[in-house]
Amino acid sequence: MHKRLFSLLAILLSFALLATACGDDEEAETVAEPEPAAAEPEPEDEMADISVGLVFDIGGRGDQSFNDSAAAGIERAVAELGITFTEASPEPDGSNRGELLQLAASAHDIVIGVGFLFEGDAAAVGAENPDTMFGVVDSAMLDFSGDTPTPFGDNIAGLVFAEHEGSFLVGAAAALKSETGKIGFIGGVANVGGLIERFEAGFNAGARAVNPDIEIIGDYITEAPDFDGFNAPDRAKEIALAMYEEGADIVYHAAGGSGAGLFQAALEQSDATGSKVWAIGVDSDQYHTADAGVRDHILTSMLKRVDVSIFEMIRSVIEGTMQPGPTTYDLSVDGVGYSTSGGFIDDIADQLDAFKAQIVSGDIAVPTEP
Repeated sequence: MHKRLFSLLAILLSFALLATACGDDEEAETVAEPEPAAAEPEPEDEMADISVGLVFDIGGRGDQSFNDSAAAGIERAVAELGITFTEASPEPDGSNRGELLQLAASAHDIVIGVGFLFEGDAAAVGAENPDTMFGVVDSAMLDFSGDTPTPFGDNIAGLVFAEHEGSFLVGAAAALKSETGKIGFIGGVANVGGLIERFEAGFNAGARAVNPDIEIIGDYITEAPDFDGFNAPDRAKEIALAMYEEGADIVYHAAGGSGAGLFQAALEQSDATGSKVWAIGVDSDQYHTADAGVRDHILTSMLKRVDVSIFEMIRSVIEGTMQPGPTTYDLSVDGVGYSTSGGFIDDIADQLDAFKAQIVSGDIAVPTEP
């Protein structure tokens, strides 16, 4: 796993000043084990030689969603595992993803790309750097060219999530709390291998499990290969205001940094009409990451524990247990879920937990397509 000692020490010294901190086919998939109780941090001198290069998705740290969840995971690894790290973000067009991965691979033991768009570059860079361990968030890291899907390489792990299961729970929450019987969904980018459609499918299924007659308005900001929909708050605000005008009183987004526009729309619509409308966040607990002025309009958030997946991937490398190929983080290991911040859904938490138990037991099979 490690580079030769002298070269690693030299690299670590050269990158120390850049470190941001220191001490988002099924048979091929594994499912993450439940996370054990937090252990005492290891002594720093035992693990100080483990370094990680974290490459964010476009927009980087501060998106209040996907990237910030990844940042929380790496910072936990600093605190509990004694690792060091550097971070980087691609150009707005993403053209230098491969370059950033290669730079990180030349300097670190572990390299993590935050987002499925790193998949192809990670496969290429990973093949050229077999002694470096790679993780890619939202990537199955499978080669589908043959009869059976196979991992790209033994040094590459895909960190994937059951977004449809977590979205089912916030869809149920929306239906339970809606007063108009009409709700909305905003996706960032359509036709990205069905990724964002899984959020929509789960949300719709959860809402209809509560109210089969509920009306659901759905829209996407852009369609692949235009990925600007994940960073277009003005467009999200415009779509959300139209949904509220149509009578929706709760709107869920799966649109990354664009969600800020939804939250602003909920605030402005409520102030303009005197009738409160709600937003539902995604990935992080956005009640805590969004601007303070809009928090009272964030009903809940669908939690996609990118932070947990990154921390566990790093720990598995350190312990020598990393599994190549995809590992799925689902409801059974709290890889997805919902937030209760603000107390706005405390009155329905028992009902949501009952749905969760039915999904985990297999009594409810959540669809992955709308």
